[in-house]
Amino acid sequence: MSQHIEDERLFENLCYASYLRIGFEQVKENKGKPGIDGVNIHDFEFRLEEELSRLQQELLNWTYKPSPVRRVEIPKPQGGVRRLGIPTVRDRVVQTALKLLLEPMFEPHFSPHSYGFRPGRNPHQAVQAAQSIINSGKSYVVDIDLEKFFDRIHHDRLIARIGQRITDKRILRLIGLMLRSGIMINGVVVRSEEGTMQGGPLSPLLSNIVLDELDKELEKRGLEFCRFADDCNIFVKSQKAAERVMETVSQFIESKLKLKVNRAKSQVARSERVKFLGFTVVNGTIAIARKALQTAMDNVKALTPRGTNKDRKISS
Repeated sequence: MSQHIEDERLFENLCYASYLRIGFEQVKENKGKPGIDGVNIHDFEFRLEEELSRLQQELLNWTYKPSPVRRVEIPKPQGGVRRLGIPTVRDRVVQTALKLLLEPMFEPHFSPHSYGFRPGRNPHQAVQAAQSIINSGKSYVVDIDLEKFFDRIHHDRLIARIGQRITDKRILRLIGLMLRSGIMINGVVVRSEEGTMQGGPLSPLLSNIVLDELDKELEKRGLEFCRFADDCNIFVKSQKAAERVMETVSQFIESKLKLKVNRAKSQVARSERVKFLGFTVVNGTIAIARKALQTAMDNVKALTPRGTNKDRKISS
């Protein structure tokens, strides 16, 4: 069966009870707090058949409306807070089922240099890949920091990017509803004009779809790099080349992707002066910076729902 024909049935597949049930099973395994409706996983499971039937009908009838996410703030080890959004359990079920449908269609096309939020990939592989590149003679690092990446994702560009691979317009419409569901802060719903549901099950996949455009551009330019979520290091042979790459890639990110580079936190330096996921490569050897590693792992844990990349077998 061609991908085009499969695409046309994506929405019907999402509405199958089997997809929604497996979506709930994964939500239950991942645990997590209630959303703005106060319904926890136990409450939802107590009336599971009723809830799944209701979700199925709402999706089929286009009466399903994602609730605003509940804003929570998680303290950062280095100070400040990381703002996350907690969707309701029912919205997490739909997001998880949608992720299970979409991920196999995007995953094979992602760059081999991308390691974050992907099945079978982890931070240690990213660091080992960085070490290999540095040991090949590219010891200068272009370390680009994206300012408030998850909060700045451009909705229209993201939907257009998804639409390059997904032909079912209903799926695009549903993702649009999710992106614009809003945020509840101190009892007041704030519209979401940009950004993605950071903390929701679908958010990691959407972030990779956005940044895959950056990956493809770097590959087109023949640059060697490693990316884990929004943490991207590019490796070159000289200071001059690194400075040139920093400038041209930053221009691409800001003009084409509509994201913002944090110039104060971005840097060009030799590998031993740059931390990547809590590690540095010194004289060809991986060295650990424990505080930085803990910070990086805390960030990954906060952004990744537990079980995000676990495989699920689905039968209709």
